[in-house]
Amino acid sequence: MTVCLHTWGERPDLAERGPASAAVWPEYNLHADVFDHWWDPLVNELPEYQFALYDDAADVVLAEAHTGPLTWSGDDRSLPDGIDAALELAVRGHRAGSAADTLCAFAAEVDPDARRRGLAAELLGGMRELARRQGLQRIVAPVRPSWKERYPLAPIERYITWRRADGQLLDPWMRLHERLGARVATALPSSMLISGSVGEWETWIGFPLPESGAYVFPRGLAPLTVDREGDLATYWEPNVWMVHPDLP
Repeated sequence: MTVCLHTWGERPDLAERGPASAAVWPEYNLHADVFDHWWDPLVNELPEYQFALYDDAADVVLAEAHTGPLTWSGDDRSLPDGIDAALELAVRGHRAGSAADTLCAFAAEVDPDARRRGLAAELLGGMRELARRQGLQRIVAPVRPSWKERYPLAPIERYITWRRADGQLLDPWMRLHERLGARVATALPSSMLISGSVGEWETWIGFPLPESGAYVFPRGLAPLTVDREGDLATYWEPNVWMVHPDLP
């Protein structure tokens, strides 16, 4: 298998051939308030920052990554408050012609049929290559911890400190970032807002929400807050900033 990296700017035909979002993400993740508003501008206005891992022999897209440019001082305290804020800053900064120095990773998607081939690591390697192409000096990622759904009641501030007996991070996705040189920076308890009516949330998660209160739900990283009287259910997805070392 020969895997090549092509940006959507180079191969716009690959933009429609990547993994289906519904096959990668939980249903509720496809209905974010702020993120969804800025997602189309990101992928449509910055095609040179979106790329596919393409198997040219099989003529198939195995994985894709979505990134954008940011201006960042290098001080963790000045990182955006979450993925919602980072996405908006990337698009607004691009539109304003701001000088960027940092690549921000927004999503990494591997086709379910191509998992266990080490493509997640190749996606992160592709981000390094893309950052170099764009003349950027570092990579940051508001990571969605893949095992946080197993511990929805644990505060993200504690979860990101958990390590295995061998000293490596407990979370597999965070662990891969760390193996590639990244460090754990800042916990983001309110990174992505997803709100909807009670009925919408019942459809997204597949079970009833009979009264107001807090609920854990399948694949949720934190509890869902339900207000039956106001017909509103609100979820803040937690993330964590991982900061990769400056590029040579």
